[in-house]
Amino acid sequence: MADLFDYLDWRGDIGFEAVGVTPVDGLIFSALAYVHYDGLVREDFTHPVPLEVVADAFAVLPDKAERVLLKNDGRLLQAAAGTERYRHVELVFYRSETVPELESQFAAVAFLLPNGQAVLAFRGTDATLVGWKEDFNMSFQPCVPAQEKALYYTQTFAGHHDHPLILCGHSKGGNLAVYAASRCPEALQSRILAVYNNDGPGFTESLMGDPGYRAMVPKIHSYVPESSVVGLLLEHEEPCMIIKSRQVSILQHDEYSWEVLGGDFVRVEDISGDSRFINGTLHQWLAGKTRQERNAFVDAMFELLGTGEVSDARHIILPWNILNYIRTLTEDEQMRRTLTSALADLFRAANSLRKRELPEK
Repeated sequence: MADLFDYLDWRGDIGFEAVGVTPVDGLIFSALAYVHYDGLVREDFTHPVPLEVVADAFAVLPDKAERVLLKNDGRLLQAAAGTERYRHVELVFYRSETVPELESQFAAVAFLLPNGQAVLAFRGTDATLVGWKEDFNMSFQPCVPAQEKALYYTQTFAGHHDHPLILCGHSKGGNLAVYAASRCPEALQSRILAVYNNDGPGFTESLMGDPGYRAMVPKIHSYVPESSVVGLLLEHEEPCMIIKSRQVSILQHDEYSWEVLGGDFVRVEDISGDSRFINGTLHQWLAGKTRQERNAFVDAMFELLGTGEVSDARHIILPWNILNYIRTLTEDEQMRRTLTSALADLFRAANSLRKRELPEK
């Protein structure tokens, strides 16, 4: 089936003036937010740079492989820049901040479209351990720093430009897009045409029922693959559209595996049984934990990972780091007790859900 690159081949010769932003465009802009544009796109509102110019400059960078999360991110940048639809889109107001002491990872970039609209794309979780911990913090904090930064970013952009707005993101970026739109003043919300949340997690109960969030629900388009784990975490009030992926299980979180049909995604009727079981287990487990217990578990887990001197999440399972974890758990009884208790509760939640489902099957 077709994917994002096939969409660019099919729709690439038609500008945004003729056909506006589609759900697939929303995912493309979300994926382009993963590229690190440091030195290529300014952090202020001066000198917007056409996408084709950014792509040419990116192509000759000696460190371009380190400036993307996935190899396909760089490939997508080049493919989009080669189309009439995207080449004249301008990039501006690039922000990228990682603050370990605040447990915060945030990045966003604005795309100015030839049709007079602007797309604000928020980056999802990168490979930093700081970014991963901030994601876990969402399970017990009413608001994490990246969410506040997303709101400030949106309001700041809107104060300098009067474009109609589209907000989007993948993974945590989708959550940031929804949060920023929901917390904006009513006058700014009226300028937001759509919010594309691509497999982004939900929120704690603090946002449920919020008037600003409810006002935005009709404009929020949330997509999750049929075996979604990330996108069904926590709470959603907006409906989630379920789409087909050519990957399996949690690997379906990879946006490049999502199947495309025309300007939309291939839909399926329901999430998979595995996804329902995993998400049911996680919801039951989280519901049984107080905010303080969730906090203690997350702190203990990332303190443990820190003993491996890990800053890049991709290095978590390196053999020498695993040895450090074992050594730490052997020596630190309190950490061991906190983690084993939480994980035991998780297995009990899974077993309880499995027993309830057996009669139904």
